[in-house]
Amino acid sequence: MAGAEGDPLVADTTSALGALLGYRAYARRWVFLLVLSLLNFSNATLWLSFAPVADTIAHRFLLSTKQINWLSLIYLVASIPSGVVAIWVLDSVGLRWATIVCAWLNFAGSVFRTLPFLFLEIQDPFAFLMGGQTLCALAQTLVIFSPAKLAALWFPEHQRATANMIGTMSNPLGILVANLLSPALVKKEKDIPMMLGIYIIPAGLACLLATACLWESVPPSPPSAGAAHSTSEKFLDGLKLLVRNRAYVTLAVCFGGGIGIFSSFSVLLEQVLCVKGYSNEFAGLCGALFIVFGVLGALVLSLYVDRTKHFTEAVKIGFCLTSMVCVAFALVSQLQGQTLALAAICSLLGLFGFSVAPIAMELAVECSFPVGEGAAAGLVIVLGVHAADGWPVHPLQLLPGVLLPYPVPAPTG
Repeated sequence: MAGAEGDPLVADTTSALGALLGYRAYARRWVFLLVLSLLNFSNATLWLSFAPVADTIAHRFLLSTKQINWLSLIYLVASIPSGVVAIWVLDSVGLRWATIVCAWLNFAGSVFRTLPFLFLEIQDPFAFLMGGQTLCALAQTLVIFSPAKLAALWFPEHQRATANMIGTMSNPLGILVANLLSPALVKKEKDIPMMLGIYIIPAGLACLLATACLWESVPPSPPSAGAAHSTSEKFLDGLKLLVRNRAYVTLAVCFGGGIGIFSSFSVLLEQVLCVKGYSNEFAGLCGALFIVFGVLGALVLSLYVDRTKHFTEAVKIGFCLTSMVCVAFALVSQLQGQTLALAAICSLLGLFGFSVAPIAMELAVECSFPVGEGAAAGLVIVLGVHAADGWPVHPLQLLPGVLLPYPVPAPTG
């Protein structure tokens, strides 16, 4: 059956039938996807731009460890209440305006963070840093919920998983770039303004493209039968339908828990490995392998699922393999001198775990019809963020006496 679905003759027949029924895929869908991907990438870099250089930031502004940690923690705290609002905005106001508002919030936040360097007489620089991070945190919920809705409304059936993958995987790419770029840019305290200015560039470009190039929330003609019959239940009615949908609840619990695990893993990796004698450089390498192999796996799996439509099978197998690799990491990470094994395990964890993310998002939309795509995808992510925020060992390690991923000395003066 899979071979038949992926047969070129069948694909041509499907395209001809779609043209006969008036379905059309517009070239500007790729512009929309580019804007959304750039916005997601920029928002992720702004989230973690301070963490790799936390010690330098603390010295420059005489901040405490908890204050530095809150610059990243605000993303998790703000995403839970703002996530509900973002779901309503996407399904009620529309994808175009949601993206434009998100782009302006993201750009404003990136600029607001630089004000302490432009006006030296500012007495409380932390308020401006936190204010900028808060604006970016409000933008985050809008952008991470959007790829599934964009794929459903603008892309034909055989491209939806791939489009969802591109929009979703731009976020971990941003995390990877922030972890590599911030330490490379900031060698001394005088380099901090340059770092903040460079992070404004993608935020400003995404804002410009969103404002100038996005003309409508939905295409004039739907690209597929699914898009033609896409409807959005009223907000509260949609949430009630989701809660009563057994398949969706099962997926939300499994995938939401997975998001929580991977969010905690990304931040706690240094702390888990360093206490066993591994270096920060090796922990950073493992984190990079985790993301790189995840993006590659997502690309391959999305192309496969677009061809065969085996959404459920891909998610089930991915969850099972990820669970086994998680057990392997829990055991091997307690041993010393296992660099090759840990590097391989982190690569497999990204390959199996990250690759499932866009497929699970697409499956959440598929199994929750006729609920709006924003609600279906957004609620899963909100559950995942809540799981990360409530992890027994807090992702940002606000507990006293716990090893931090990046050394932050106590403020002086």
